[in-house]
Amino acid sequence: MKLPRLRLHWKSILLFLAVAGPGIITSNVDNDAGGIATYSMAGAHFGYGMLWPLIPTMLALIIVQEMSARMGVVTGKGLSDLIRERFGVRITVYLLMAVVLTNIGNVIAEFAGVASSLEMFRISKYLTVPLAGVFVWLLVVKGTYRSVEKVFLYACLFYITYILAGFLAKPDWAAIGRSVIVPHISVSTQSMGMIIGLVGTTIAPWMQFYLQASIVEKNIAVKDYKFARLDVIVGSFVVTLIAAFIVLTCAATLFKENIRIETAADAARALRPLAGKYTAYLFAFGLLNASLFAASILPLSTAFVVCEALGWENGVDKKFSEAPQFYGLYSMLIFLGAGIVLIPNIPLFPVMYISQIINGVALPLILVFMLRLTNDRKLMGDYVNKKGYKVIAWGTVGILVVLAVVYLGLLLGL
Repeated sequence: MKLPRLRLHWKSILLFLAVAGPGIITSNVDNDAGGIATYSMAGAHFGYGMLWPLIPTMLALIIVQEMSARMGVVTGKGLSDLIRERFGVRITVYLLMAVVLTNIGNVIAEFAGVASSLEMFRISKYLTVPLAGVFVWLLVVKGTYRSVEKVFLYACLFYITYILAGFLAKPDWAAIGRSVIVPHISVSTQSMGMIIGLVGTTIAPWMQFYLQASIVEKNIAVKDYKFARLDVIVGSFVVTLIAAFIVLTCAATLFKENIRIETAADAARALRPLAGKYTAYLFAFGLLNASLFAASILPLSTAFVVCEALGWENGVDKKFSEAPQFYGLYSMLIFLGAGIVLIPNIPLFPVMYISQIINGVALPLILVFMLRLTNDRKLMGDYVNKKGYKVIAWGTVGILVVLAVVYLGLLLGL
């Protein structure tokens, strides 16, 4: 009797490994240059006090990503494709404009991260940024979905550098526990802006489009949906763990010394005299890996969104001649992002940080569309949102809207 259960157990593991990828990759890529800069600032400027928002954010991330994965599995269509069919072309075009403009800022941030990470080793951005652009372009244009996914999954492993850096920084674990169990909420422009930035960088709008497109391209069957859901949960937990270690690393060192920073590279440089060169090098290497990783996926996500919405051929498994608009848009975004970073003395940090806040403000709008779709029984059948799930999901949207309104009110002095 035990042998069949053992075979079933191993069969389930193998099925999960076959399905896994979209959820883990999508979550981890959001620990990009803009995300690392935001988490670094949270730790350096607010100490351990910005760890608690990561817990409800992780729960919200699981809910949002699960809906995207479920829609992709059940319908076999991408999110922008479904929005166009249900809500019309005009609304889709406006949505596309918002996503593309936000993503351009994010792509610029990724190449800024590449430049900043290697400038620590005195390597000029005029060498590293063009090489990075060529690398990510070749990776996607010349690869297949399977080969590209494999590279991205390996890239996820390198985020462990932030966990190592966190332990080397010797944080106060008791203080961390107190800040998580008894959260402190400050209603100020800086605090509200940071919380929205944390939400926006952890649950960015582009993620939902990319995850669903990846699920569709991987052809995950409805019968394997439970493994896709587990993939989402694992990815959400891992990305939050990495984010927490970035925050606590900077809290244990930079906040303690009252050192304010403006970029993730600033954090890496400041860590060297405080926590040792190995901590700084690990931090810088993590930034390089994250920036290259996201510089590949963000333009890819944007290309998926636009081509799905306009009905153009898309997909990494297609050749350039089969999907010219898809690869053309991907190439243009890489060229644009890398080119802007090469402009001398360009103020990159405002673009990086503000793009994360815009993500947080725009997110509720995307979630409303997702909830309308996943609540539609004609579209989702038996996989429609259950009553309790609807309450939690709409509650998440409500909280995000309130945060955005409070922040904008404080910013405008109302």
